[in-house]
This record gives sequence, structure tokens and C-alpha cells, in this order.
Amino acid sequence: MSQKSLSPSVLTLLALLVVLPACAGEAVDGVGSEVSAPQEQAGTQTDQQLPEGHPPMTSPGTQGMSSPIDPPPGSGTGASGLVWTDPAGWQSVTPSSNMRRAQYLVPGDGGDAECVVFYFGPGEGGDPQANVLRWADQFGQADGTPSRDVLKTETIEVGDLSVLLAEVTGTYSGGMAGMGGPREQLAEFMLLGAVAQGPDSNWFFKFTGPQATVEANRESFLALIRSLRKGAAAA
Repeated sequence: MSQKSLSPSVLTLLALLVVLPACAGEAVDGVGSEVSAPQEQAGTQTDQQLPEGHPPMTSPGTQGMSSPIDPPPGSGTGASGLVWTDPAGWQSVTPSSNMRRAQYLVPGDGGDAECVVFYFGPGEGGDPQANVLRWADQFGQADGTPSRDVLKTETIEVGDLSVLLAEVTGTYSGGMAGMGGPREQLAEFMLLGAVAQGPDSNWFFKFTGPQATVEANRESFLALIRSLRKGAAAA
């Protein structure tokens, strides 16, 4: 029996029929895994470098992209900074980043709490109200009520400084999550916060921990806030 060879045009057509479905499937997988996933991971890495609940920050030249930046050297000091009196019994610890100007361990019967003071540089940090709303979003309520609805706020004057106070309780999930891991859910937690409008930027005071410990130290936190004052100019 004689055999007939296929023409080049037929061979090309058959090759296309085999290759095109494979390429189509590869393109779909590529969008889901090779493009989207790294973008999500990049965003998580950025968020992890920012303090809990802080809005995205931008630095010059990023064209609005989220980018954590350290405060410029020397900023937030002297006349451009704020100073205060440490509460008795609070343990000052070395801040874990340049964006933290102070960090305290606050022991209590309910367990240790933490108070952190954030400063991000001249003009950085975002709107006070937007920040405290983000803090509230880090809490969940047992009945499903949005924590923004139970957030308590008050604006006070401390000398010539305007300070927004915030308070919320619930299940806290504001701790930094590991890459791809869930945030820890901490029941019966409380936040007392304050945003003070400093000379060149807002300063953020975030006191979080077991509700029993934070509540027991309410007056100590408020005393710290009431002691706020602008730093002295260099002689």
C-alpha cells in the first residue's frame, strides 16, 4: 500500500490546534499565579513594615505608591518635636524601628500591654480622624457591630497642642501577620490612643493590651498625654 505524506499546510494547521489550547491555559494560570500573587506579596511586605493600622506612606519619586520611609535624620527633635513625662511603673524599652520615638511595656494583672509613640517625619502620618478609624477597624465586636460605631473620640487641648483621643475595645487583630499567615485574634483587648498635632507632623500614641491592664492604666496614659509639650530649641 502506498503512503501519502501530509502537506506542509496541513502539518502547520495540526500544530496550531495542539499549541493554541495549551498556550491559552498557560496564559490564564500565569495571570493568577505569576502576576497576581507576587503583587499581593509585595503589598503584604509593605504593610508589615508600617506600624499597625497606619495609612500607606509615600516618599518623593514614588508617584503615589505605598512606601514606608524613615524620618529624616534630626527631624522631630528640639523645637520640631514633642516631649512628655513617662508614667510611673511603665518600662521604657528600645524602640523596634526608627518610626517609633518611644516604646513602653506596661505590666498588669490582665497581662502585659504596650504603648508606642510613632513619628514619621515632617508632613507625614496622615489625618488624625482617618488614623483612629483604622485603629478601630483592627477590632471586632461579638455581635458583628462595626467597631467604628462603638469607637469613642474626643478632641482636647493640651497647652497649644490639639489632641484627638480614641478608645475602643473588642477582639484585637492588629498585630503584624506573618507572610501568608492569619493575624492573631486577641479577645477582651482595649486601645487608648491619641493623635497630637506636633510642630511639623502628627504624633501617634497607641496604647493596646488586655482590657484589664489598659483600663487600670487609663489615668497614667492620660497623664502622659496631658504632659505633652513642644521641645525646646537648641541653644
